[in-house]
Amino acid sequence: MNTKIYKGFLGVLGILGGFGLTACSDFLEIEPQNEIILEKFWNEKADVDAIIAGCYSGMQSENVIKRMMVWGEFRSDNIGPGSNVSSDGSLEKILKENIDAKNGYTSWTDFYSVINRCNTVIKYAPGVAANDPAYTESELQANIAEMVALRSLSYFYLIRAFRDVPFSRVAYTDDDQTMDLPATKFNDVLDSLIYDLESVQNFAVKRYPVTKELYQTGRITQDAIHALLCELYLWKKDYANCVRYADMVIDAKKAIYEENRQKRTNSSLSNDEDIARFNGFPLVSNSTSANYYGDAYTILFGRDRNYTDQVNQEIIFQLVFSDSPEGEGMMANGAVNSFYGNSNASVGLVAPSDYIYAQIEATGQDRRVFAERNKKLDSRIYTNCLYRGSGGDKAINKYTTSTVDISTSTGTPEASYGSKYSRNQNGSNWIIYRLTDIMLLKAEALAQMVRDGDNPENSEYNRSILDRAFTLVNAVNKRALCQSQLNDTLRRADYTTKGDMETLVLQERQRELMFEGKRWFDLVRLSQRNGNTQVLTSAALSKATTGEGLIGNHLAKMDAIYWPYNLDEMKVNLNLVQNPAFSSGEDESYQKTTKK
Repeated sequence: MNTKIYKGFLGVLGILGGFGLTACSDFLEIEPQNEIILEKFWNEKADVDAIIAGCYSGMQSENVIKRMMVWGEFRSDNIGPGSNVSSDGSLEKILKENIDAKNGYTSWTDFYSVINRCNTVIKYAPGVAANDPAYTESELQANIAEMVALRSLSYFYLIRAFRDVPFSRVAYTDDDQTMDLPATKFNDVLDSLIYDLESVQNFAVKRYPVTKELYQTGRITQDAIHALLCELYLWKKDYANCVRYADMVIDAKKAIYEENRQKRTNSSLSNDEDIARFNGFPLVSNSTSANYYGDAYTILFGRDRNYTDQVNQEIIFQLVFSDSPEGEGMMANGAVNSFYGNSNASVGLVAPSDYIYAQIEATGQDRRVFAERNKKLDSRIYTNCLYRGSGGDKAINKYTTSTVDISTSTGTPEASYGSKYSRNQNGSNWIIYRLTDIMLLKAEALAQMVRDGDNPENSEYNRSILDRAFTLVNAVNKRALCQSQLNDTLRRADYTTKGDMETLVLQERQRELMFEGKRWFDLVRLSQRNGNTQVLTSAALSKATTGEGLIGNHLAKMDAIYWPYNLDEMKVNLNLVQNPAFSSGEDESYQKTTKK
């Protein structure tokens, strides 16, 4: 084999993100090297472990996390400009819906780098297993399942953002290989991802040993694959399979809850009554009293490892970071640090949109997103957004602090926050899937299963389906309300049709998953299903301050809800055809040279 160091799939490769392993180092606590000579690698199990670690490291890179945030959230009604946003011209244009092919955030290079790393493991790991007796067949199959899942997750981000993308399961390790692939259609990629995951799911690790604390939610498991399949089937409009895989995840989390209950010796763990209070779902509880509400945010988004059991009870898969990166040998979450803020700049480059922030200062019927019901406050107003009173900072709180406590002793709820993470020391883990996300995906699928026609059989079926969907949404909603008894405040009688339930689920996903990189993708999925962009356009316009007519006209086109291919990719890949809703970003048009 050629001894040269290869560099990249569609631009920048870094296929072998190897790790310098030491005796005391943990899998997720090692910084990757950028380049490794190919012929000197792939000899033993440790080599495979190193490259797998490089795949996770690629997913944790600031460029990848930033695009998860930008592609999944920043064009939505949740996000507005923050402090000094003009320092990032590409981001500023996105927030104004002024996007072209020259925008830096349209670059997909880092996702394809992760994809190629995964393909490389899948290609070379079997040869290692054949030569190293310490590398068992079950370990090989588990590793391949893990890599297929990370590859599929990467492609899933790409198709949700760009719709049609180049798709390959081939490892690119040679400069002579052809890499300028044409784009594969959205539905074809989606079907391929489902096929791949269905093929490997049973080989994935079910659960890592308790001694591997960071692995429990920081590496791919069967639950993570089932969660991904649940969402893939929802986008495919195969609602029965979406529900089937959601139930697998929910049942697995119930089993973990029961294990925690059996071994409970720590008063910080949930009360035995919690699973009943949350309609049978094992959600992390909030400590409640007459004057205090809190803890769920701290458990799920903080870094207190006293709560590991409860984290495992609700988190399915997350990318793990450290607030002391030098001491622990792990990366800090630079993307959140930059976009959402830090102790040096409490307002990041982006902030809650004026539309969202007005929900905090509104009361009664004017509070639409976080509507009050029976005078019960939705705590997610304060856990999502930083609020320090009139005239205070208007910033995103989620992921920027490790604790939020809400006091109701004065009658008017007041939030107190832990210190924001220091610059370059944000230790918040980036959550890809958690239980409430899957519950709400299941509720969305159930709503779509409502039958047309009002004959008695359909009416009874629809009532049952809507009951099941409501129970899921209601459980998520109850956990968020500032009330000690967790009484129902949503009323089933208010949601009697498919459209009512669909709207409720969309609203609850916005409240529960705000700033987690989900909102724009939810709106795109709804637009795909409806065949129009009416809801998406209305949401996007709710935060517009200028140019509403131009933005509305632009987003009325289905093509415009996706992103343009980056100009540099268009120049090197002659097989890509630009999204017609976007300009090239060049002052003068360029013409592709004909392939010879």
